[in-house]
Amino acid sequence: MKQKLEKWIITLVLVVGGFLVSIPFFWMILSSFKPEREARSMPPTLWPENFTFEHYLNLFQNLNFGTYFTNTLIIVLFSMLGLLFNTMAGYGFAKFHFKGKEAVFIGVLATMMIPAQVSMIPVYLILNQMSLTNTMSGIILPGLIAAFNIFLIRQFMTTIPNDLIESARIDGAREFRIFFQIILPLSKPVLAVQVILTFVGAWNSFLWPLIVANDQGLYTLSVGLALLQGQNASSFALQMAGATVMVIPVLILFMFVQKYIVQGFNTTGIK
Repeated sequence: MKQKLEKWIITLVLVVGGFLVSIPFFWMILSSFKPEREARSMPPTLWPENFTFEHYLNLFQNLNFGTYFTNTLIIVLFSMLGLLFNTMAGYGFAKFHFKGKEAVFIGVLATMMIPAQVSMIPVYLILNQMSLTNTMSGIILPGLIAAFNIFLIRQFMTTIPNDLIESARIDGAREFRIFFQIILPLSKPVLAVQVILTFVGAWNSFLWPLIVANDQGLYTLSVGLALLQGQNASSFALQMAGATVMVIPVLILFMFVQKYIVQGFNTTGIK
C-alpha cells in the first residue's frame, strides 16, 4: 500500500512538472497559428480562434527560410559524415596499437580544454588564407571532427571484447567489414547519443556561420531566426513560427532515438 502511494505521488509530481515545463513549448506552437492581432490580444487565448498558416507561408515564401533550412540540412548531413570519421578515430584509439598512440590521444584530449571561442579567430584566419570564408565549405569543415565525440566513442569501444574482433579476423573478415558489420551494431547506444548531440549542435549552429558567412544565402536557421527577431520584432506570431520550425525536427529525432539515448547515457555515464 505504501509503495503504491509513493508511486502515485511520484507519478503525479512528474505529470504536473511535465505539464508546467511544456506550457511555454505548446504556447509557442499554438501562437504560431494565430493571426498577429490574436497572438497579442489581452487576455490571451490558448487555442487559436482563427487558425492560420499565414506565418509559415510568409517564412518560406518571403523571408528566405527555405534557403536557411536547406543550408542547415547540409550542415547536419556533413556533421553526420564527420561523426562517422569520429567513430573510426575512436575505434582506432580503442582497438589498434601504433607508435605514439597515447601522445596523439592526449593531444586530442588537450583540444577539449580549449574553449571553442578561443580557436575561432585562428581557424578563421586559416580558412581566409585558403579562400574558404563565405563558403559552405568554410562553415562545414571546422565542425567535422570533434574531440569529445572521439573520446566518448573510444571509451565505449574499449568495452567491446577483443576476442570478438580477433575471431572475425580469423574467419577472414577485413577491417572495414569488422567495423561496419560488428563494431557499429554493437555501438548503437553511444552512437544514438552522438547522433542526437551532433544533430542538435549542427541544427543550432549560429555563431560560426554568422562569423564566416557574409552572404545571407549561406545562413542557417538559427541565424535566420536571429535576423527575424531584428527585422520583424513587431511580429510576435511570425517569430513563434520561426522558433517552431527550429524546434520540431529536434523533437521528432528525439522521439525516434530516445530509447537508445537513455541506454547510451546509462552506458557511457553521461549525466
